[in-house]
Amino acid sequence: MFRKMVFGAVSLLAMAASAAHAADIKEFRVGILGGENETDRLRNYQCLADHLKAEFGFEKVSLFPAADYDGVIQGLLGGTLDFAELGASGYASVYLKDPKAVTPILTTKQTDGSTGYYSIGLALKTSGITDIKSAKGKKLGYADPDSTSGYLIPLTQIPKDTGASNETYFASTQFNGGHENNVLAVRDGKVDVAVDDSSGIGDFKNGYTSGTFHKEVAKGAVDPNDFVEVWRSGLIPNGPLVVRTALGADMTAKLADFFTQLPAKDKPCFEGVEGGDFTGYVPVKPDFYSVIVEARKAAIGG
Repeated sequence: MFRKMVFGAVSLLAMAASAAHAADIKEFRVGILGGENETDRLRNYQCLADHLKAEFGFEKVSLFPAADYDGVIQGLLGGTLDFAELGASGYASVYLKDPKAVTPILTTKQTDGSTGYYSIGLALKTSGITDIKSAKGKKLGYADPDSTSGYLIPLTQIPKDTGASNETYFASTQFNGGHENNVLAVRDGKVDVAVDDSSGIGDFKNGYTSGTFHKEVAKGAVDPNDFVEVWRSGLIPNGPLVVRTALGADMTAKLADFFTQLPAKDKPCFEGVEGGDFTGYVPVKPDFYSVIVEARKAAIGG
């Protein structure tokens, strides 16, 4: 009985310390994945920073647009970032290095009700490439080494369709510094096929309903009439919104509630942050990403 009382007291003290720590946060630090130009990322996230500051009373909400995915991953692992939205492979990278570093709280929900998206292969119509098998001996463009749809899934899934590793099937493969640059690389003829993230639903003429191709079409950077989809993966789990676990359970729950209400509170802000036509956020647990964690561990490690 005495032992139980001691453990109970210690647990209560830990919870109290955690709550006090969360209440003492003066600056809340938000990591933003690379893949889109910095000006656009900061503009889209500014409304979120304003809402967080007003809702939680932070003295400062700092936005950190990383040059690549690994910048955000390392920030979360090192405790210099408090929150970020990761891709599934990026979360897997964090989890494999430290499963307790972050807590996934929510993920996006597509307009068709799904909580997944696709990796698609894009080529120019003028290339003559109509499917992935007709891209043999061509140049394949990846987005980022920590991207799910821009690397991990094409790396492991395209060979199932071609019967050979990407390194042997294509004349060459290369990273192009994020999804936006990858789409632009195929537009400019630097690669023949570029892999991109996409909802895969809606009209191709709009770049579908979400994803980097959608963003580039929406802002007039590319003309969808110039492109053709030549490959599509199976459904990939949408990436999670994660909170640094050290902030404590109370702050984590409050942040989950805040983001759950954001689409109704400020739909334009929600759409700007997510870059597409989503219906909202739904709760998610670590086991939602088990398949991606295992795939990353087997293919490229942490």
